[in-house]
Parts: sequence; C-alpha cells; structure tokens
Amino acid sequence: MNPKSINRVLAILFAIVVGSITVSAQTINFCDDNVDYVFDIPNQTWRITARPSASNPNVELVYGDRMNGLMEIRKLGSRSDELMSEVIEREEEKLKFLQGYVRGTEENFSGFLRGTVFNFEFIRSGRNMSGRHYFLRADSNTAYVVRFTGLKDQLMTIRNQTDLIARTFNIRDKDRKDCRTLMR
Repeated sequence: MNPKSINRVLAILFAIVVGSITVSAQTINFCDDNVDYVFDIPNQTWRITARPSASNPNVELVYGDRMNGLMEIRKLGSRSDELMSEVIEREEEKLKFLQGYVRGTEENFSGFLRGTVFNFEFIRSGRNMSGRHYFLRADSNTAYVVRFTGLKDQLMTIRNQTDLIARTFNIRDKDRKDCRTLMR
C-alpha cells in the first residue's frame, strides 16, 4: 500500500472511532408511559415528530429532516409458529407498491431483542431512497418493526445510529409502568 492509501485508511478508522465514542456519549433514553418499550436515541439530531398516546401507540423520529432519516415503530401480531421471514414477507407486500422498489438483503440482528434486518431501495420524488427495517421478536405472538427510510447515501451514513436504536430497543418490565421509575 502506498502512503496516501495508508493515510486514507487511518483517517477513516479515526473518524469511525471518534464517531462511535461521540454516539455512545450522547445517548438519550426514550421511554413513554403509552408504550411498552424503550430504546436509546443516539443524539439531539434525532427529533420526535409523533409521540405515542393512549389512542395511537406509534412513535416517529426524524434525523434532522424526513428525507435524511425517518424512523417509525410498529407493533405486529404474529402466530406463535410464524417464522420471522414470514413476518417480513407480509410487510414486504406493502413495500412492493413503492416506485422503483428493489428488494435488498436480509441479515440476522441481535441486541436486547433478536431479529432480522431487511434492506431495500426505492425512488421518491426522483431521488434514490433506501429502507432498513429491523424486525425484532418480543415474544411468540409479538414482533416489532423499527423502520428507517431516507436518502440512500444519508441512511448509509447514519447506519451506526440506526443499529444503536435497534440494539437498545427492549420491552419494558411489565411491573414498572411508570417511566420515571424505570432503570435499565
């Protein structure tokens, strides 16, 4: 390797290490009494745009702007004998209607909950977009999907943050209903 290549590799590694330290040092714990889960938000760039309520349990966050990164959480019912790949297939049926939809890869994923990451690409307003959906198994009858969509290049740039959110996603202890007393 020539000296320029070595310097470039070292610069990239340095940026990754500094970025990882920065992300872990600024996390904010999300907990709301209207939902039965918690997760960490990597930094202040993520803003909550839809809070859960008693009538609507959905949560939405954006990374600065909706085009840069939109996160949605949905609770999915599933049969106890249903495989995660079958849950993904059901959800994918909705995605096939996106303009320019291209199915991507599936990867095993684990954090507090285990599951599968499903990647895909599509076109919105003439721009290349991508999606990264984390399907996480809570119990034999419940799965959660943590959906991230955004501009293709931007979503790839914040992948370490989307992974952190999904890794820290966990079901609250049923005995502790009040977020103010929740300790994790």
